[in-house]
Amino acid sequence: MVSIVILRAGDPPPSVAERRGTFFDFITRSAGGGAAVRWSEHDVRTDAPLPGVHAADGFVMTGSSSSVTERAPWMLRTEAWLRDLHAAERPFFGICFGHQMLAQALGGVVAKNPRGREIGTIRVELHHGAEHDPVFLGLPRTAVVNATHQDSVTSLPAGARLLASSDKEPHAAFAIGDHIRCVQFHPEFDGEIMKGYVRARAHLLAQEGLDADAIHDEAGDTEHGPLMLRNWVDALARRGR
Repeated sequence: MVSIVILRAGDPPPSVAERRGTFFDFITRSAGGGAAVRWSEHDVRTDAPLPGVHAADGFVMTGSSSSVTERAPWMLRTEAWLRDLHAAERPFFGICFGHQMLAQALGGVVAKNPRGREIGTIRVELHHGAEHDPVFLGLPRTAVVNATHQDSVTSLPAGARLLASSDKEPHAAFAIGDHIRCVQFHPEFDGEIMKGYVRARAHLLAQEGLDADAIHDEAGDTEHGPLMLRNWVDALARRGR
């Protein structure tokens, strides 16, 4: 059995959560694994001690409406833990905020995306060789995923390998060693969740000159995101054998 701890860094908008649940629900549904995976959750925003870096076979950090640039005490505490995790070469999958926090913890730079907000169902281009990465096995060179973010990893940490880019996000996915994989998009979002985010952010999109109706109508399900999560879980299982 594979044990995975989901590090909860935020919550979906209330209107989305009422219909579809939490990030824990999104991730566990998308990643699957059935009885072969034991999932648990730790909210990194609380004062409860973080789990030991060897307490599970792997860790996933969720998205958040917070910004890692806020440098809140819980963020600094979690970044220190991530440095310990990296030093121990323990498996980690960072999603959106988790992608940014891991990058910042290891010396990368996070700032507001100069290209503007990225939201909706988007295309990411895999870089040469990325199709052989365990997380991207079986994916086409152009993958379709769902995304919503304003911040961006503007400079990757030392030793990171760039895996994918999108029109608005040059660092859409990266790897460090065999143990760290991070994605700026949300592989756990289906079309309904993505549409819910667009509705919840519609007033902000209008202020930014974006067409919320068009983004909403173009949002949809994608098989590529869940495949990435399943691939990562499968890689964990192989690592433990």
